[in-house]
Amino acid sequence: MAALHLINDTNLHQEEDLAALLSLTDPEQIEQLRQRAEAMTLQQVGHRVYFRGLLEFSNRCALNCLYCGIRRDNDAVARYTLSLEDIRHGARRVAERGWGSLVLQSGENASAANVDFICNAVRCIKEDTRSSRLPSGLGITLSAGVYSIDVYRQFFAAGAHRYLLRVETTDADLFARIHPADQTLAERVQALEDLRAAGFQVGTGVMIGLPGQTCRMLARDVLFFKEMDVDMVGMGPYQPHRDTPMAGLPIISAEERLALALRMIAVTRLVLKNVNIASTTALEALSPSGRELGISFGANVAMPNVTPGSERRKYQLYDGKPCLDEAADESGIALRQKIESLGRIVGIDEWGDSRRFCDR
Repeated sequence: MAALHLINDTNLHQEEDLAALLSLTDPEQIEQLRQRAEAMTLQQVGHRVYFRGLLEFSNRCALNCLYCGIRRDNDAVARYTLSLEDIRHGARRVAERGWGSLVLQSGENASAANVDFICNAVRCIKEDTRSSRLPSGLGITLSAGVYSIDVYRQFFAAGAHRYLLRVETTDADLFARIHPADQTLAERVQALEDLRAAGFQVGTGVMIGLPGQTCRMLARDVLFFKEMDVDMVGMGPYQPHRDTPMAGLPIISAEERLALALRMIAVTRLVLKNVNIASTTALEALSPSGRELGISFGANVAMPNVTPGSERRKYQLYDGKPCLDEAADESGIALRQKIESLGRIVGIDEWGDSRRFCDR
């Protein structure tokens, strides 16, 4: 009865209440949570699911995060950076498919040359994809790490208008256990504030099911999203990578991580209501139906991969990454059919900006 009361609470804001929902194990109560989150999604952001073509343009990274397969010290990775023409070609494919938006994602590289490269790529994408259907060209999300506010302003001026910077966890001790000492949570929080000041729609997110993570920690993560008033959330289950220092640490089972990630999506929807929430590829790493499950639990964004097949296998942040075959995901047809089977529709030729940002 207590759980049912929480599921139907329209003003969830207590850490212990969120932790209780995240800890649910009864299938009937979890289904009630799913239904409530789905209803909130339809009420607050509508039936549309927005596709963002995901272009992983470089796996070069200056950071050494202990969980990440493209970390700086992983010598087993064959490094690449797409040419400007490859990026432009991928963007044109996204526009032709009517998806409306593109995500440019990479490892972190704060060099002046890389900043110039990103700015030029964004300007070219805008120029190439303007049409009667998209008068302002593709909407562009960047996910490329921490920079100064001046650099963020350069990215925004070039034409990008959304930025995803995950904090991975808001628990300071856990953050310190999964990152080297030269990276701090405070630096990432400051970057989120700088992104907002630079004009971006701001997104963040966390990994779910990290070694030593508790439902209380995840509840605090959700409250952090609310306190920061973020526009977008991108999060998924933790998946180890064999060539990282965290590879052998004990974790909960894949089934438990998937279930916890779905509850996290639902609780985030109930608390934040009108934000964009991504159903991430990592969900599909744990279940073939992972991404549509994410949609049914409250997500409204999906990111089909359009990275060239020759490089896609080199951008593996974790083991078991799905859609490594270029034909498996690029068209988005199968994913669209799955979404439509849920009674949802894919937004065509729309940026699908965050309702929270627009309402603000």
